[in-house]
Amino acid sequence: MSALEPRVPEAAAPASPEPSESPGGILGAAYRTLSIGIISVVFLIAFEATAVGTAMPVAARELNGIGLYAFAFSSYFTTSLFGMVLSGQWADRQGPLRPLALGIGAFAGGLVLSGTAAGMWVFLLGRAVQGFGGGLVIVALYVVVSRAYDERLRPAIMAAFAASWVVPSIVGPLAAGTVTEHLGWRWVFLAIPALVVVPLVVAIPAIRRTASGPVAGGEPVAFDRRRIRLALGISAGAGLLQYAAQDLRWLSVVPAVAGAALLVPAARGLLPRGTYLARRGLPSVVLLRGVAAGSFIAAESFVPLMLVTQRGLSPTLAGFSLALGGLTWAGGSWVQSKGRMAPYRERLMVGGMVLVAFAIAVAPTVLLTWVPVWTLALAWAIGCLGMGLVIGSTSVLLLELSAPQEAGANSAALQISDALANVVLLAAGGAAFAALGGGTVGAAHAVTSGGASSHPGAFVVVFLPMACVALVGAWVATRLHAAPAAEAPDAGRSTPPDTAARPTPADAARPTPADAARPTPADAARPTPAADVPGPERRGPQGS
Repeated sequence: MSALEPRVPEAAAPASPEPSESPGGILGAAYRTLSIGIISVVFLIAFEATAVGTAMPVAARELNGIGLYAFAFSSYFTTSLFGMVLSGQWADRQGPLRPLALGIGAFAGGLVLSGTAAGMWVFLLGRAVQGFGGGLVIVALYVVVSRAYDERLRPAIMAAFAASWVVPSIVGPLAAGTVTEHLGWRWVFLAIPALVVVPLVVAIPAIRRTASGPVAGGEPVAFDRRRIRLALGISAGAGLLQYAAQDLRWLSVVPAVAGAALLVPAARGLLPRGTYLARRGLPSVVLLRGVAAGSFIAAESFVPLMLVTQRGLSPTLAGFSLALGGLTWAGGSWVQSKGRMAPYRERLMVGGMVLVAFAIAVAPTVLLTWVPVWTLALAWAIGCLGMGLVIGSTSVLLLELSAPQEAGANSAALQISDALANVVLLAAGGAAFAALGGGTVGAAHAVTSGGASSHPGAFVVVFLPMACVALVGAWVATRLHAAPAAEAPDAGRSTPPDTAARPTPADAARPTPADAARPTPADAARPTPAADVPGPERRGPQGS
């Protein structure tokens, strides 16, 4: 991400100081073109996520792939892991322009490949290509914000990213459901790439002027081949684990063990030291992002399928049941963005995770025919409110803890935690779903008629464990303050996970550990330290 306080000499400021010194907000003359361009990118991602998630149950049924339903989501996250690390390295060394342009192209290409697929495995390949592009894009966007925007404007552009999800969250499910029912699911995938033209035309020239090239005055950043190898390892390991989870035979133990052997050491090398021990400071921020996103997205991915196959809703209504969540997510981001809420950020995040756990636990109650379907819509809106509080806050904290020259690596670590949790929890949920007969849900044409064989237990074993994971996240949210020296002298540092730590000037200036989760003193008067780029995986495969 980026620093909220400079951690390098003043001579090593970001590449374009002129816009930073210009008056006005993110739509002022100095930033207008850039802001419109990158917000368009986020809007594209948001519309894709909500639309594709709505069409997925029908696509999986027509391609005879209900048994691979979870894989349709997790394959996106698997390749995005590699894309994130590559983008972080690339952006730190040469600037975010090239990874952003390549990422948008791959994102669109993957949609076309999935939309023209004749079988489920080709469809999954398209999702994988799309995920690689999404991983490149999300990290590059963080680096753009770090380099191009003045410190006082970064929260405002993050809030705009969150707000750009509101309209797609409401319109996306309705539009995708209508297209799916009347024209076919393929057009949901094939129509979205047309939106790529706008961000390419608008954003790239502005990024070239304001955020291209390495950090001005900073030391050249070497291309870390070890991290690229670790990224390949984590992606390959995640893919093997997913394959094993979808093929429930004794022979599947072999790819499962091989996948774990690749994934575990790679994850430890790519994430800050102490992440999975929930050490205070940066490691817990990164861990909380994964716990929150993984539990919520793994559960949400099964909501449309549950409503279509178990309650007989049309794809339009099933997707629309999640639409209110777009508003409440943005509302949560807005609440945590207010400067007066900064001293209470930890409490907001704990409360947010409790709301997420509540929503996930309530969702399977609609399997009881006497429970109104709108119960799920209301519960999910509450969960999205909690996610808005948590996701936005993790981004603000990571921005605060990251120096400019480390923006790519640290933002990649945050997104890796997000995507890795999605992969692992979707694989676990998909395996449990298949083990209890989920692969036969929606057989033949029942997915659109409500006549599917009833397998409520297959859904219960997905939702309830994810609610427990979300409760663990509430505990992690109590550990976001800087670590006392006696407990973990290296926790909370803003350095790549495999390098030595150094104390940060911002931490030294803080009078108490309680201030660690707060925006810097200069931010205190800021109206909006707000939400993060919510996607490519803010909802559903977040990027679907």
